[in-house]
Amino acid sequence: MTATATATAQRLTAVDDPLFTAAAVLFDEYRQHYGANPAPEAVADWLLEQVLSARTRIYVAGTDVEAYAICSIAVVPAALTLRTAWLVRDLFVAPEARNRGLARSLLTLVAGEARTAGAHRLSLQTETSNVRAIELYARSGYSVLTDVALMDNVL
Repeated sequence: MTATATATAQRLTAVDDPLFTAAAVLFDEYRQHYGANPAPEAVADWLLEQVLSARTRIYVAGTDVEAYAICSIAVVPAALTLRTAWLVRDLFVAPEARNRGLARSLLTLVAGEARTAGAHRLSLQTETSNVRAIELYARSGYSVLTDVALMDNVL
């Protein structure tokens, strides 16, 4: 665990984790921030499926009862190195909890766990207009890749 002044960052591993319900509420808030319709039950079900199947690692920063920041990680095979690559898929800090080091705390915890697990790399993507996030990621050791093309095929 990585602690900040008022919150602790940890990985969710089960539905009976004290922060699971609060994390699901925060994840739904994150989705709404980006234009998705509220879906609290569906989000909680999806989050539980991700945690139980280990397809996604979910990290949360909060107190014993309140979630302030959430981060989801996809762990994928890295065939050339015969290791894994960890991908930060979602990182969100509740607006009222920003500028308290919570995102950095989550990124530090995730990087440590990725190293311990033998991951080859930890990657993320964000919109080029999200300057504050890009600055945070750069301060956290991430660099912009200029020799790859990010491509998408929405199904």
